[in-house]
Parts: sequence; C-alpha cells; structure tokens
Amino acid sequence: MSERILFLTGKLAERQLKRILEDMKPDFSYRINQIGVSVAALMSENIIMRRIKQEQDVDKIIVPGKFRGDLDKLSKYFKIPVERGPEDLRHLPDYFGLDSYQNNIEDYECMIFSEIVDASILNVSQIMDISKQYKKDGANIIDLGCMPDTYFPHLEEVIFKLKKEGFSVSVDSANSEELIRGGKAGADYLLSINEKNIFVMDEVQSTPVLIPNKSGDMSSLERLINKFLTKKKKFFADPILDPIHYGFLESISRYKELRKKFPKIDILMGIGNLTELTDCDSAGVTTVLMGLVSELNVKGVLVVQVSNHCRNAIKEADRARKLMFFAKSNQRLPIGIDKGLMCLREKKPSRLEKDEINYIKSLVKDKNYRILLSKDGINTFNSKIFLTGLDPFEFYDSLEVGDDPSHAFYLGVELARAQIAFQLGKNYNQDNELDWGVAVEKKKEDLNRRPDLKSTQKKK
Repeated sequence: MSERILFLTGKLAERQLKRILEDMKPDFSYRINQIGVSVAALMSENIIMRRIKQEQDVDKIIVPGKFRGDLDKLSKYFKIPVERGPEDLRHLPDYFGLDSYQNNIEDYECMIFSEIVDASILNVSQIMDISKQYKKDGANIIDLGCMPDTYFPHLEEVIFKLKKEGFSVSVDSANSEELIRGGKAGADYLLSINEKNIFVMDEVQSTPVLIPNKSGDMSSLERLINKFLTKKKKFFADPILDPIHYGFLESISRYKELRKKFPKIDILMGIGNLTELTDCDSAGVTTVLMGLVSELNVKGVLVVQVSNHCRNAIKEADRARKLMFFAKSNQRLPIGIDKGLMCLREKKPSRLEKDEINYIKSLVKDKNYRILLSKDGINTFNSKIFLTGLDPFEFYDSLEVGDDPSHAFYLGVELARAQIAFQLGKNYNQDNELDWGVAVEKKKEDLNRRPDLKSTQKKK
C-alpha cells in the first residue's frame, strides 16, 4: 500500500502545490488542505491544531518549509510524523528524491594542514587567535609558515601553547635549524624534508613531509620514500602541485604515478599553488582539487588563505572533502548531496511563470508589497500596484511609500536582494537573506520559534 500524505498550505501557494504534485505523478497518495492563512509563515501550531482534525487517515503530514513551529508537538498531537517540506515548492520533487540536500556529510578521510603565513612576524596571541579560527573552519593541523632570513624567536613558545591547547602542529621552513628547533619543541610534522636536509630527521621524532630535491625530480623523492619504508617510519610524500602553465599537468601526472608505484603511502598535496595563483573564486578550484584528492586517496592537503579571493579556503576544503567522501562512500556523483560549495549560483533557481504571479496577485488584498522573481525579472505588487523590471530604480516613481520611511527602507533592502539573486541566478525568498553557501556564515535559526521582528517592522 502506498504512503498517504497530507500537505498543509496557505492560500497563495495552494494552486502551485496542486500543479507540482499533479506533474510529479508521485507513487504516494495525497490530499491538500489549505488552512485559511495567506502564507506559510503565518501558520502556527495552534492554528494547525484548531483547523485540522486530529484523526487523519494519512501516514504523514507535510507542512511548508517556511513554517516556524514545533514539529514534535504537532507529531504528538496528530500521532503521526509531521515534517517540513522544502522552503521553495519547486524543490518538492527533489524532496522526495536524491536531490533533497538532507544528507549528513560530516565524515572525511583527508586531513587539512592550514598554513599561518609569515608566522615568524606574528606574536603568540595573534597566532593563537588565527589557529582557533582555522580549527573552527575545519583545519586539523596548524602549519606555522616560517620566513626566509627572518628569525622566529618565539617558535618554541608558540608550539608549546598550541600543543597545550590540543592543536596538532607542523613547522613549514626551508631552514634546517628551524625545522630541528620545531621538532624538538614538539611539532607533529615538518615541511619539508628532501635528500639535502634529511639529517634533520636524526635529531627529531616529528613526521616529515618528503619532497623532491628539485621540482619534478621524482627519483630523489622515491629514494627517500624507500628509505623511510625500510626504516618503517611514518611520513607524507609530496611531489608538489605546480601552478597552471608552470607544470600543472605534469605535476598531476606525478601524483598519479606516485600513487600507482606506492599504493599505501600517505601523500600530501599543497593546493595553494592553484587557489592562490588563479584569478577565480576559489570554491570551484578547491572542489575539483578535492575530487582529485579523493580519487588518489591523498591523506593530507596544505591550504593557505592569503589572497582575499581565498579567504574561505579552509572552509571550502573542509566542505569539499566531506562532499567527496560521501560521494565516494555511496558510489555516486558529487551532485545533489550538499549545496555549501555553490556560493554564486543555484542549481535550480526558482522563477515563477507569469500566470502563477498573476494568480498570487489576485489573492492579495492589502497594501504590503510582495516580491517574486520570474524569467522576466523582478515582480513587486500589492492590491493596487503591479510592477516588473530588472532594476529597482525603475520602480521608484510608482511605489507609494513616500509617507512611510520604514517601509521604503525595507523595500530598498528586499529589492536589492532580489536584483542580486536575479542577476546571479540565485533563489530569492522575501524576508530572508540570500544563501551564499560556505562563503558567508549563516545565522543559526531556531525553526521551533517565530523569527523576531525586524527593526522596520517594530511599532514606534
């Protein structure tokens, strides 16, 4: 017997919900109950419990995604599960399929080394603050980036305090003496060791990252690897990822050949040569590189975020490694799993058809403006006015809010958001901030309580 579902909706969304469910031709039976409020945000537990009979011949009730209330309370009242649907009705088919974006992507298999660049000239307090933020963003190891010809007098103190706070630490230096100091102070990892400075490892117990004597010299790297394998000592091997047009393709081949020749060793890849040295948003570059990391079973990536366009590099690497691990573990493409790395675009931007907007307009009986996006642009309307355009300034002379500064301010904010969403191909939901994925940290939202009034909505 197929599942029986009751959909609760408001007046403005009823027609659209009916059409979407008819087009879906779902394998479950359903009923729609329009409970007499204009929009989902006006629903409350009490309204639902007053207007919907307690005994329902269904297996599940789905309330709109914008409903703010206690689902457990409703579930106990109706004695069946009550769930939130998607915030955008157009995503209802995805809600019942693979593209629901409800997956728990917390697991990963690749560690993130996050470099604090020019750590030598930062004081202990600054390094600790940066380290705490990096860890919050997803870093596993704090990498202290040393500087050529610049003494790091407080290196030991920094390592001691980081270790005391529970951090794993690596020291990244081309100075052998600095590496020895870092190792003796308790650094977990040393970047980097080649045949010219291998004597460092006679002095310390840290795990080294092994690199070639010079770029592309795989023979020297392989000799080092075999030496450490013979001694049964832990290490990472890094063939070095080169920037685009400076050996990028060849360097990818080196990683492939290294993995083929040594199937079980731990490999590290520094991705900063791509993210920092390519003028494009770093999220896409990082995601593709983490896909490569996943296929090669690379166990560590070195991430830097110096340039402004790489300011979220650690967050992006963290989200990407989890996405790729989930996809690999479930033997599926990295699509329809998580939206955190789609910062500038939406996979399926919601744009209403003209007849849908006209129908919603016909139901509006008050002077408050609604803002919706269609393929033609921004649509704003109330009971008297209907405007469509691409630029909010086109609406200026027609919006009758000259005697209401708070409403004018509110419309300015919302129309600007709508314009940005239309231009970039993002979703827009009135009264909600745009979703920028990992690029902008979201405010935590309690879906069990109604949102606080904005300053423009409060009575003076």
